[in-house]
Amino acid sequence: MKTINFCFRIHQRFNLKRYRFFEIGNDHYYYDDYANETAIRYTADNCYLEANRVLLDMIRSSNGKFKVSFSISGLALEQLEQYAPEVIESFQELAKTGSVEFLATPYGHSLAAMYNEDEFGEQVKMQANKIKELFGKKPTVFANSALLYSDEIGEMIANLGYKNIVVEGAKHVLGWKSPNYLYSHAYNNKIKLLVRNNKLSDDINYRFSNWTWDQYPLTAEKFIGWIKESPAAENIFTVFMGYEALGVLNNKNSGIFEFFKALPFHAMEQGVGFALPSEICEKNKPVDTLTALYPMSWTDEEKDVSAWCGNELQNEALSKLYNLAERVHLCSDTLLKVDWQRLQDTAHFYFMTTKHYSDGMIYAQKIPYESPYEAFMNYMNVLSDFIERVNAQYPTSIENEELNALLKTIRNQEEVIEHLEKKVKTQKKITETTTKKK
Repeated sequence: MKTINFCFRIHQRFNLKRYRFFEIGNDHYYYDDYANETAIRYTADNCYLEANRVLLDMIRSSNGKFKVSFSISGLALEQLEQYAPEVIESFQELAKTGSVEFLATPYGHSLAAMYNEDEFGEQVKMQANKIKELFGKKPTVFANSALLYSDEIGEMIANLGYKNIVVEGAKHVLGWKSPNYLYSHAYNNKIKLLVRNNKLSDDINYRFSNWTWDQYPLTAEKFIGWIKESPAAENIFTVFMGYEALGVLNNKNSGIFEFFKALPFHAMEQGVGFALPSEICEKNKPVDTLTALYPMSWTDEEKDVSAWCGNELQNEALSKLYNLAERVHLCSDTLLKVDWQRLQDTAHFYFMTTKHYSDGMIYAQKIPYESPYEAFMNYMNVLSDFIERVNAQYPTSIENEELNALLKTIRNQEEVIEHLEKKVKTQKKITETTTKKK
């Protein structure tokens, strides 16, 4: 049976305010609260609330046969809790249906997988715990920031306990292979890879409202028809896109919500089903392996990482930032750790690219800088103040090697404590059971 795997990515960055050189050392608050609240409220009112209502109705009217998953960053969840708590409540309603799955992803929507494995692990745990806290269940499927993936990153993800990963269907990795199958990691066949069908995803995301597109208008009947008419053996269609496709990139008047409402009817009529990522991975076996020697992503035509680390400005900023990782991991300053997460957001480095200022847009929002250099200078001013705060706790006179050794000792101690706590709980259960039997 042909199956559609709908996944939506939700992320909201913390916008940096205009931070001048003379503010370094004097002002430790870096964010434009007005811009943050405005962005959240606009997206909530035009996308999240309406889209969640539509999806909930689709699930109920189809008796749970329509299914969908979400990859929500921790930073997005933070801002939704603060500025639009009713959106969190609507996601909780969706979670109760049993037809919705929440995926694991880095808390800060960061590039940590490329720069610091320990930080990457911390962020994944943070986000998974947040999902459990809000929606009652820990994720079992992983989708990295911008679907960032390579063979090495796949191993890192597996080491965190995730054996099912959503990846981009990049041509230079797929080659002649179709994205509409389940694949496995290049040398670890326990790791299953769900591949994004970028054509079907972008047909909805970017082309749905494009009057010049030769397939315009896109109807539910036509979309399901494409899937039904695909080669018989192709049975997994992963449609992964930003949630803003519903109501922002394609506004309400475009017919985007009517398009989605009609999908279950036409799918059932054509014998096409819907499934959650975890269900697909459980019920299907990989047909082949995928090898990604270098990091790939879902961004731009190149599907690589050049959007974030393709020039000297970006690499300078990333180097300065991740050189602080060990010191930040050692500190106990809550506000410092909060800023650390927010400053790792991929958007800050995307603004420094020299490739995208012609259209002036990112994530369906206007780029807040006139040039990559302005984005770089503003970020580096903020980072300079952040570095001063970090160094105040762990001076630069302490070598990184010393910090690494100290950090290792602390982590070993934490593991020992965790092991002992589990042992105590197990012994307590045994004692209670024995007492009851007596």
